[in-house]
Amino acid sequence: MTGARSRLNAAPALVCALAGIALFQFWGNSTHGYIATNSLFYWWGFQWVNPESETEHAWLVLALSIFLFWRNLRRLPPNPQPAPSRAGSAIGFALLLHAAGFVAQQPRISIIALLLYAWGVLTLEGGCRWGGAAAFPLAFMVFAIPVNALDTVGFWLRMWVVQAGERIAHFAGIGVLRNGTQLLSPDGRYQYDVVAACSGMRSLMALAALSLFIGYLWFRPAWVRGAILILSPLLVYVGNVVRISAIVFAAQWGGQVWGDRVHDLMGFGVFIIVLGGVIAVADVVARRWPALTTDGPVRSPQSANGVFNGLGPSSVAAIVLAAVAAEVALLAHLSSFVPEEKPGVILARDSANPVELPTFLGSNWMGRTVEPTEVERAILPPDTGYSRKLYFNLDDPKQHVLLSIVLSGRDRTSIHRPELCLVGQGWTIDGSSLHRFSYPGLPNSSFESTILRVHRVLSGPHGRALAPELVAYWFVGDDRVVPTQVGRMYYDTINRLFRGRAARWAYILLQTGAEDGQDAGLSRIQAILNGALPSFQNPIAFGAGGGGGR
Repeated sequence: MTGARSRLNAAPALVCALAGIALFQFWGNSTHGYIATNSLFYWWGFQWVNPESETEHAWLVLALSIFLFWRNLRRLPPNPQPAPSRAGSAIGFALLLHAAGFVAQQPRISIIALLLYAWGVLTLEGGCRWGGAAAFPLAFMVFAIPVNALDTVGFWLRMWVVQAGERIAHFAGIGVLRNGTQLLSPDGRYQYDVVAACSGMRSLMALAALSLFIGYLWFRPAWVRGAILILSPLLVYVGNVVRISAIVFAAQWGGQVWGDRVHDLMGFGVFIIVLGGVIAVADVVARRWPALTTDGPVRSPQSANGVFNGLGPSSVAAIVLAAVAAEVALLAHLSSFVPEEKPGVILARDSANPVELPTFLGSNWMGRTVEPTEVERAILPPDTGYSRKLYFNLDDPKQHVLLSIVLSGRDRTSIHRPELCLVGQGWTIDGSSLHRFSYPGLPNSSFESTILRVHRVLSGPHGRALAPELVAYWFVGDDRVVPTQVGRMYYDTINRLFRGRAARWAYILLQTGAEDGQDAGLSRIQAILNGALPSFQNPIAFGAGGGGGR
């Protein structure tokens, strides 16, 4: 009877699987800025082989997920009870979630929908037993999703690691100097910059996944597994502090060459510290509280009611097929959706680019047009708009300010956080803060921006020197200004999902030297804004007349 029922479920599950594959392959991704594809499978898989995505650990996550599914199937007792209601409910919610991710141009949301859809298909095929076996392995695949938001967390982790390394070195009597994320010897024997790759964020997702994997194998209560997972970031921090301290000690004793050798060796040392610490803690907990371990009989998951309650697998498959067809029609229509022509900046006559910036600002500043690079044009969508000038002070040509406007097209990935470009251009970010600039001629109007303190090491005839600079940026919509990418993404998602709007956002960036201090740099930026801001930005977006910026 069990075999007959399984064969009866196979055909409906196959229909749902094929419908889902078609949906996520041909209407899975609505962002084409960096990866020009409609396929969610390709978009996700590209991150696994692209070193810049720092998601190469996804292959390990996939292998562990397959193992866990096989293990769970072996441990769960036979349970022929079908669960078409549960499977249909999961697939239905996955379709809604994917539609939201497609409209909001958030492929990561669609990936979660894909995993939920896959769970529904497996549950429809194998009933409660397969659904119970696949629940955690599919949820575990979340660790294979690229999370760019961790870049911000990684910056502060870098700072904390460098500060801790400095304190440990001073405690040991080593007079190392710290400059932002750099640790330098006073006599110039060695110099190390704790770049993003050394912050621990590159390894955090992989180590967190391995920590949860260990917790899942050893323990049964979810709160214990969660505690083991939470332990991993702390151990990653400790491991990287040990790493940078060992590098400084080695460089102090043997110079830059010794430090470089320890740098390479301690990359493996961090993994040993984290995984060794997790295993040690798990072993202590298992010995002290054996009732928390996974030993013992495994209960078979039970069926549950849902919106498809009372329907058989074939009926659920028919409904799913109709729902997928309807969603395909909807997404195909949305793919041709043109954003409202309400950009955050004044447009040039071609309506594609921001207005050309003025050449002269008062009697002190003259601007020279700077064209976007070939790399920018190749990476960003073709309907991305640009306007850029480098302004020089006529009284002191050494003083200069770059003013750049990048205007998004249909694809939200037309613009991104400037931190990505700065790091790619060789700049090191030393810190960030918020600062309010005023709108010229409107004393009651101001807006908030993000300020980055950056530097780049230059080589010259007298050795290596630091070139500190200030970068100010903010994002402009048709009715608001936000200082961060997170804020822009939030308002853009809300507009797309609930207001049916896809306004063209722009990001404004100004960069100037900071050799004379941050206050002087901010004054130069404000001077450029006093002359140029009214020429490209409507004051309404800055809250003009409303008593302040939004």
